[in-house]
Amino acid sequence: MAGSPKLDRIDINILSTLQAQGNITNVNLASAVGLSPSPCLQRVKRLEKAGYIQNYRAVLNLKKLADHVIVFTEITLADHRRKDFIKFENEIRTHDNVVECHLLSGGYDYLLKFVARGVSQYQEIMENLLDRNLGIDKYFSYIVIKPVVEKHSLPIQDLVNRDE
Repeated sequence: MAGSPKLDRIDINILSTLQAQGNITNVNLASAVGLSPSPCLQRVKRLEKAGYIQNYRAVLNLKKLADHVIVFTEITLADHRRKDFIKFENEIRTHDNVVECHLLSGGYDYLLKFVARGVSQYQEIMENLLDRNLGIDKYFSYIVIKPVVEKHSLPIQDLVNRDE
């Protein structure tokens, strides 16, 4: 990460605390990481400016909001030219029901995560994607029965090597 400030222990603690409690006040954040409020706020602003903090958001309880189904879908494209990937990716970004899309190596090209009102809405979405001539050769759908682990935070302490 050329040009990014080097993270120290306090920065990492700030990031860990903010991802768990995005709405924490600066005073409480400062207390949690062992700083006074002014230097804490300066660090948060520096981390935001450097791009370590992209956004603040609420994690919603979808079960309370609406009946829904989560479907993971493996998609394989018919052709593997750069323009085929670009066409598919540009189109898939426009679909609100696609909450994740990952380009992979291995047996298929993309893994998508859909959230829909039900299986019939998911199938309508897939039929629409197929009708749009995006080069989809085949797809396999996996309906989630029950989420077992859903984490909304990264294991920052494990990912950041402080010895560098």
